[in-house]
Amino acid sequence: MRSQLSGVRSQGAGTKFHVSLALRNAVLCAIVVSAVAFCGASGFAQQQPVVLKGGKLLTVSHGVIENGVLVMDAGKIRALGTATSVKLPKNAKVIDVAGMTVYPGLIDSETSLGLTEISAESTTNDRIELSDEIMPHMHVYDAFHAESELIPVTRLNGITNAIVAPDSNDTLPGQDSFVQLAGASASEMLLVRDIAMPLNFTGEQRRNESREKRKFPETRMGMAAQLRQAFLDAQDYQQRFADYEKKKADAVRDKKSEPSAPKRDLRLEALLPYLQGKRPIVLAAEGPSDLETAVRLAQEFNLKFVLNHISHSRPVLDYVAALKVPVIVGPIYETPKEYERFDAVYSLPAELHKRGVKIAFASFDAHNSRNLPYQAGFATGFGLPADEALKAITLNAAEIWGVADQLGSLDVGKTANVVVANGDPLDVKTDVKRVFIGGQEIPMISRQTRLRDEYSTN
Repeated sequence: MRSQLSGVRSQGAGTKFHVSLALRNAVLCAIVVSAVAFCGASGFAQQQPVVLKGGKLLTVSHGVIENGVLVMDAGKIRALGTATSVKLPKNAKVIDVAGMTVYPGLIDSETSLGLTEISAESTTNDRIELSDEIMPHMHVYDAFHAESELIPVTRLNGITNAIVAPDSNDTLPGQDSFVQLAGASASEMLLVRDIAMPLNFTGEQRRNESREKRKFPETRMGMAAQLRQAFLDAQDYQQRFADYEKKKADAVRDKKSEPSAPKRDLRLEALLPYLQGKRPIVLAAEGPSDLETAVRLAQEFNLKFVLNHISHSRPVLDYVAALKVPVIVGPIYETPKEYERFDAVYSLPAELHKRGVKIAFASFDAHNSRNLPYQAGFATGFGLPADEALKAITLNAAEIWGVADQLGSLDVGKTANVVVANGDPLDVKTDVKRVFIGGQEIPMISRQTRLRDEYSTN
C-alpha cells in the first residue's frame, strides 16, 4: 500500500502544472518517500514545527494522555506524551490547547464528496454512469471535483480523509478513491486513485422501474447471473493475455515473428486486480438472502471483500462473524423493517463488535459526511463502547483501507492529521476548534461561515 500511495502522489505532481512549479512542489513536499504526505492549499509543506500543549490526547492506539503534548513537523507527528516527557523543538509554534481534546482526523469509509454539489441539479452530479450495470472501468478520480463547497464543510467537523465511491444503482458502478480533504488540486487530494470496487447486491440495481422501460437484469437471479458472467469473461480475458505473453516469449526465443496481441477491453481489464486479490471488493447487501448470495459469488471467484451495509441482516450475524471480514455499517439512522425490533439497525454495530467483527462507519452522503462522528456516537447509545466507536471512524477504517501505517491514530511517524475540539468527538455539542492536515492548520472557513460573516449584523 505504501508504494501504491507514493505512486499516486508522484503521478499527480505534474498534471496541469508548469514543469518548474511541479518540480518545486515535489521537492518542497518531499513526495518521494511519504506515502500520504500532504501539501497545504498553497502547495507548500509545513513551514515550522507546531506543538499542541496541555490537551487530552485520544491516541486511539495506546490510550489517553492527560495534559499531553503533541509535536508536528514536516507533515508528520514527531513526538507525543506527557508535558514533562516531550522536549519541544526550537522555533516551534506552541498552541495552548488546555481543556481541549486532541484526536486523529476522522475517516469516512464511504461518501460521494467531490462527485456532487447540488443534488437536484444534474449538471453538478457525477455520481454514477447509468448506461450499463457492469461498469468497473469507471474511475471516481476522473470526476473528483476538488473545489466542491461540501469539502470544507465536512473538514470543519474533523473529517480529514474519505473513501469516495459512486452511487449504488449499478451492480459494479466503478472504482473507489481514497482522498485527503485538503490540497491545491485533485491530484494532491487523491491519495489512492483505485483502492476498492463496490459490488452492490441490494435489489435496487434491478432494471424493472416500469413495464415499458424494464430490461435485464429485472431480478436478483439476473443480477447474480450477470455478475458471474462478468467475472468469467474477465478470467477468460486474463488467460488470453497469459497465452499471448507465452507465445510472445517463445517467438523471441525461436527468433520468429511475434503473435498479434489480443484486443484490450477496459471493462474486463478493470476486474483483474480484484480477481487476483490485489484490491478488495466492497460487497453491499442488506438482508440475509442478498448477503448470502453476494458472499457466495465473491467466494466462487476468490475475491477479497469487505461487507457493506448489512443493515437488516441481524438474524445471520453469527454467519457474518464466521466470515472474518470487516463491515462498513450504516447509515445507522435507517428505519427498521416492519418485522424488526425498533433498535435492529441502531444496535447492529454493537452486536457486530460483540462477535469480534471489525467495523467502520460511513456517511454514504456528501451533504451529511460532516455528521460522521454522530453516527458513531449514536451507536454508543445502543451498546457500542465509546472507545470502539471512535476507533471505527479512525484506526479501524485506516486498517480496512490499508493505510494504518500513516493514518488513524496519534502515533509518532504518522501523517499529522489532527483535530482539536472542546469536548468528546462523538458528542453533537462538541465544537471543533482546529484541524491540521499534514501538519498544516486548515482555515475554519466554509461557504456557510463566509455568508454568516458577510450578512451578520453587529
